[in-house]
Amino acid sequence: MSEAIDAPRWAAVPGWVRPAPTVFLLAWGGNHFTPLLHLYESAGHYDAWQANLLLGLYVGGLVPGLLVASALSDRYGRKPLLAVGALLAMVGSALLASGLHDFWLLGAGRAFAGAGVGIAMSVGTSWMKELSSPPFEQGAGTTAGARRPALTLTLGFGIGAAVTGVLAQWGPAPTATPYLVHLVLTALALGLLATAPESLRPESRATGAWWRDLRIPSVGHRRFVAVVLPAAPWVFAAAGVAYAIMPAIAQQRLGDWTTSYATGLTVLTLGTGALVQNLVPRLDRRTNGRALVVGLALMTAGMALAVVAAAAGNPAVALGVAVLLGAAYGICLVAGLIQVQAIATAQDLAGLTGVYCSLTYAGFLLPALLAGLLPVVPYTATLAVVATLCLGCLALVARAQRRTT
Repeated sequence: MSEAIDAPRWAAVPGWVRPAPTVFLLAWGGNHFTPLLHLYESAGHYDAWQANLLLGLYVGGLVPGLLVASALSDRYGRKPLLAVGALLAMVGSALLASGLHDFWLLGAGRAFAGAGVGIAMSVGTSWMKELSSPPFEQGAGTTAGARRPALTLTLGFGIGAAVTGVLAQWGPAPTATPYLVHLVLTALALGLLATAPESLRPESRATGAWWRDLRIPSVGHRRFVAVVLPAAPWVFAAAGVAYAIMPAIAQQRLGDWTTSYATGLTVLTLGTGALVQNLVPRLDRRTNGRALVVGLALMTAGMALAVVAAAAGNPAVALGVAVLLGAAYGICLVAGLIQVQAIATAQDLAGLTGVYCSLTYAGFLLPALLAGLLPVVPYTATLAVVATLCLGCLALVARAQRRTT
């Protein structure tokens, strides 16, 4: 990028802010499908398990986006890889806008959207972390590199879902317009991305075959295995239960307002997560590095309340589930990133972040699994099993933190 682009008009804009809109919109593209689950069941005539499978299908694009992109970014730099992620997300939105009655076209669109989110979560978060540190920024707090990208992602997930839900409920062409809006905004964000400074210096870049960079030694770190690994899948399992399963349990009472309710529940979940994220560093200090344990405790309570909501089929109780699981999501996401950034070396920060984010997104397959079991096992029973498993992981992480802190 030419120096003329970067000066002097953009000189006052902090470096970490410039890739932030692209990271925000990649998160938007990953989650704006969520409020439309009921709409696809009614307008596209898909079964509940198919709609939830589409929700989880983007993991197929997300994992390569997380792991391969992080390895390539260690070699070619952060900026070109994040730009590629934006282009993939735009392709995903175009496919989703045109694929209402074609399940596999929708699945491909979700995979492209997932690839964009994967690149945002590995390359984008690493880039924003590096731009939040010297020499790019002096005086930023030690946890700014975890808080800023986590908050940017959460706002993207939440605001994207809110805009999509409003357009789907009251706008024209509800299965196409939200995706076209996202496509245009992402194209505009690429303009600001072009002005962002590259944080990975040429002398720090990896050499040799890029696939060798897929080996990440820090994955075997004792703290990663014992503390991060058992907690990570619950990050988006919590979000998925809150805004994919809870609207389904209240659907009979909501009728035509299910899409609006699902949108509100998504925004409430992710809005709560966004509000608590800035408190996580203080919570981590107050608890001697055990914010992850606090998050999992809230997660267990939220899953237990989800059982009550499923048994009652009550939309009001589901709102309480969204608040609890949203707070747990926000705490666990940032606390996990803090752990990862403490473990990783400069050479494998993007790679370990990619592994962590892959593990968090594995939880997004939970709603599809529960919906698939629904014909034979009701949500009340499956959510009770989920709450029990969450409690077991809480015990494992708490025990491991006593040994590793």
